[in-house]
Amino acid sequence: MLNKILVSGIMFFLQASSLLGQKTIHVYVALCDNENQGIVPVPSTLGNGQDARNNLYWGALYGVKTHFKKSAEWISVPITSSKKNVKILDRILFKHRTKDIYLLAEAYDGIEIQKCIQEAVNAVHGHGNTTIHANEKELNFGGSSDLIAYVGHDGLMEFDIDQPARKNNAKKDFIFLACISQSFFKPYVQNSGARPLVWSTGLMSPEAYTLKAALNGWVQGESQSQIRERAAGAYHKYQKCGMNGARNLLVTGW
Repeated sequence: MLNKILVSGIMFFLQASSLLGQKTIHVYVALCDNENQGIVPVPSTLGNGQDARNNLYWGALYGVKTHFKKSAEWISVPITSSKKNVKILDRILFKHRTKDIYLLAEAYDGIEIQKCIQEAVNAVHGHGNTTIHANEKELNFGGSSDLIAYVGHDGLMEFDIDQPARKNNAKKDFIFLACISQSFFKPYVQNSGARPLVWSTGLMSPEAYTLKAALNGWVQGESQSQIRERAAGAYHKYQKCGMNGARNLLVTGW
């Protein structure tokens, strides 16, 4: 009997240790949509908000799905089961190659941008748990994630969302890659208790290289300033805007 108790205790300790080391990232992507968003139109193939496969922010060369699938740091993982959401046209799960960190990215129909932003902001406040089963594990995203990211048009320029209440005291990080996201998102998240890693002060292209660079730093446990520097470096590399310009555009903290 004593041996059984000891074995049970050891198994519980190992499972708890595993969970403590495991982290999750949830990336909410509002598909670029020429027809349903207040954006400067892009080529029609890239700006069809109902076509995730070719969308600028998802299936195109620097879209989240394509760019992360081609990266050396992240490996796509089959999802064995998950709750379906009609607003979400595609989703993909990644695991970091060397760390027990999982990233769930979801592509929202472009016409559903308001719901996408609302659910991302809700998650920053600890609401809206999403459970995914993969690798014989139950993984918790949404409000249970350690880091929340939003990628897409800043729809808060055109509409308002509800102000969620802070659900718990869990420390989260967030990244909002959208035009002038610091000014427009700050009123909705300043009382969340979460930590802003990267957001913008001006117009920007929220393609996935900026997100990936920031996450590379976060995975390594770097400081906010180091993460921001990675993000700015990636943005300059692809946009040729100069490092000073990139640093002025992408900021960290409040």
